[in-house]
Amino acid sequence: MRKAYIILVMGIWVAILPYLGFPYSWKDTLETISGFGFIYISYILYKESKIKEVKEEKTFDNFSENKFFNGGEL
Repeated sequence: MRKAYIILVMGIWVAILPYLGFPYSWKDTLETISGFGFIYISYILYKESKIKEVKEEKTFDNFSENKFFNGGEL
């Protein structure tokens, strides 16, 4: 949730940056740094999703009926 909040704040920052009155050289630098921030956060989110994807337990069709068996009840 923290990373989603950071992406939201960075999106707002990028949206209002052109209207803040910075000189062009500062604005270019700030936009570049913001872009690198987006790249870094998205890479971290991608790595975390890949780790979760690998850790998920896979159930095969031929054994799926066993997960519905609950102590004699169907």
